[in-house]
Formats: sequence, structure tokens, C-alpha cells
Amino acid sequence: MIRRTLVPALAVGAIALLAAACSRADSGDSGDSGDRPPVLEALQGRGLEIVEEFDAGDGLRGFAGVAGQQPVAVYVTASGAAIVGTRVGADGEDLDTQRLQDLVAKPMGERAWARLEASQWVRDGREDAPRVVYAFSDPNCPFCNRFWHAARPWVESGQVQLRHVMVGVIKADSAAKVAAILTAPDPAEAMARNERAYASGGIAPAAEVPAEVRRTLDANESMMMELGFGGTPALVFRDEDGNVQRRSGMPQGDDLSTVMGPR
Repeated sequence: MIRRTLVPALAVGAIALLAAACSRADSGDSGDSGDRPPVLEALQGRGLEIVEEFDAGDGLRGFAGVAGQQPVAVYVTASGAAIVGTRVGADGEDLDTQRLQDLVAKPMGERAWARLEASQWVRDGREDAPRVVYAFSDPNCPFCNRFWHAARPWVESGQVQLRHVMVGVIKADSAAKVAAILTAPDPAEAMARNERAYASGGIAPAAEVPAEVRRTLDANESMMMELGFGGTPALVFRDEDGNVQRRSGMPQGDDLSTVMGPR
């Protein structure tokens, strides 16, 4: 027997989506098998993006989707109503987690990784380091500074290359400090100088922010928001299976080793 429950992290949004879907279904507007059910339009109007249909069985049609950078399953019943959330089997195990990983999470992660690779970033560590970690960083961010110092054992041992995607969101002079770093003859050295002198004010801000740096900041800040991050540091890395993972804020406890890998 199968019971259906909502993903806790998406419960509030899912309730709203389910309400919209059911109201659409109650109007008698349901699709034929083989066609995309009209109820999905209601869900998409609420911000859920449908990616692909999958075989759900049990008289249901399953659809893999995305809501707020999170994979979501949608189950459409024979009446045309929709249930948004997680399907759990009689043994208490999620039935479709791996499908969502394959259909949604992995492609999303790879697209995010490609965007980060193509962005402008400051390299911190050996070019041939076996592990790469992207970090959205602000020169005035205290938690970015803590992360920079905490990462030194991995970076200095050659195990990790940090790629700092610079943003200027913390203070009024953040953008000018980013300009000082990005226009320096050696941006990596300027970045390190800022972090080492953080307690005494960090790097001196540039007198002005060049248009090219402003464009880089705008692109980086837009990307940070589009990837679902609301502040710095924001970290993107590959886990031991090669899957793209993300962390918001300074990793705590053993999670730092999860992000950085073996020393």
C-alpha cells in the first residue's frame, strides 16, 4: 500500500500548488492519457517547472519538476487532480527519489556547474588540484573569511582548488573591494591579502568600479540568486559520486570535510 506525503522543505508551496491543481481538476478540465494534463498549467503558473514524465504506476501519471531549485514529483490522478510531494511505500521508503535525482537533480547540477565554469572567478589553490569548490564570496563577508581560513589545510596541501565567484552585497564598499581584487596584477594574491588582513579592514577599495567589473558583479550576483542562494558564502562542489551539491553559509563540523573532501 502506498501513502503520499509532502516534502517537508516544500510543504507550504506544495499546499498552494495542490489547491490550485484541485480547483482546476474540479472544473472537469482533465487531459487524455498521452497528453500533458491541463492541471500542470496551474502548477506552472505557481512557479513549478515540469521537466519530464515518468512511469508512476498505480493509476497515476508521474511528472518530475523543479520548484525553487528543488526537485519535485507531481502525481496526476485519473480524475485530473494533482498531488505534489513524495510517494512513500509500505516499507517507509521514498519510491521516486532516484528518478528525481536522475531526471532533475543531476541535469540541474550539471547546468549550474557549467555556468560556474564559464563565469569569472579567482583561483585559490593549485591548478591541478583533484577537487574544485566554487564559493560565492564578498570581501566584507565575515563568514567568507572564516571559510577561507578553514579551507587553508586543503588548499595548501594541493587537494582543493577554490574558485571565488566574487559578489559585492555586504557593504557599500564591497564592489570597490572586488574591483581592487579583480583589477590587481595578481587577483589571487590580492584576494589572499584581503582575507589575511580582514580583521584590520582588508584590502583598500578601488577608487572606482570599472564598467567591466560592474558587469561581472551583476552577472555573478544574478547567478547566485538564480542558483537559490540568498547570501555568502555560497558553495557548490561535487560529492564523492560526482553529483553537484551546494551549501549555504559556512559549513559546520564534519560538513566541512564533506565539502572539501580528504586532505
